[in-house]
Amino acid sequence: MQFKRTKRNVSGVLLLDKPIGFSSNQALQKAKWLYQAAKAGHTGTLDPLATGLLPLCFGEATKFAHYLTDADKTYVATLRLGVTTNTGDAEGEVLTTQSVNVSRTQFEQACQQFLGEISQVPPMFSALKHEGKAMYEYARAGIEIERKARLITIHHITVDDFKQDEAVITVTCTKGTYIRTLAEDIAKQLGCGAHLIGLRRTATANYKIAQTITLEQLEAMTLEQREAALLPEDSAVQHLPAITLDDDSVFYLQQGQGVWRSGAVPKGLLRLYSEQQDFLGLGELSSDGKIAPKRLIRHMGN
Repeated sequence: MQFKRTKRNVSGVLLLDKPIGFSSNQALQKAKWLYQAAKAGHTGTLDPLATGLLPLCFGEATKFAHYLTDADKTYVATLRLGVTTNTGDAEGEVLTTQSVNVSRTQFEQACQQFLGEISQVPPMFSALKHEGKAMYEYARAGIEIERKARLITIHHITVDDFKQDEAVITVTCTKGTYIRTLAEDIAKQLGCGAHLIGLRRTATANYKIAQTITLEQLEAMTLEQREAALLPEDSAVQHLPAITLDDDSVFYLQQGQGVWRSGAVPKGLLRLYSEQQDFLGLGELSSDGKIAPKRLIRHMGN
């Protein structure tokens, strides 16, 4: 007889160091199982060949997951110059091979051409949907679908290492950036072609790779230790200004009513806290000058 595991109300953010070979969803499901969590979601897909920072939101933290999906991210990418593949990475079939006659200075200059707002065409081997099917399904069937270019922003590119046919770059960029495509476009500029042989995400929003936990570390922990490893829900929205409300205001806010607060209140979304410094969720200054509830959290036991 199989016993059904009891699902637990777990809430918080886990900064997972996703291992190579796992899809983002496989890593999520493994962590969710270890926590016996009722509800969880990840915040921005990493390819199976990529490793690194994958924030997982549990319980009430899932209400703020999209802020992390939309946040800027940083990657360390390793490029193999002179060889192109049909997927843009080491998983694909080799399309072209040629000798590389590029200096570090030339490579650095090519990288600088891609700083700022640029137009990028997503790769065929991607999870983007077309008529309900992922692009990679069409690609595997040998069908090419026209993709619209989209605007992305590359904030920084630094060249960390450069050899004759291999380069390591660190890229900070907006959401929706395909580093595989960026690598191919840089190499196209140099006339030598390239593909990714390594990709590691090192930052998402204010989270850094040094804060992460591996699946192996998580497996070795007790349930209590796993819970202690979770960051609070408000860690996902640290970029928003914070406001503290008195107990009466907290009561009415939690009834779904707007509340007054003396003093200047910033426009836009706000992090709301009680006087006991409990995170309440998000609110926004409404046209009548009250703070209106936008996305409140339910505290365990409430």
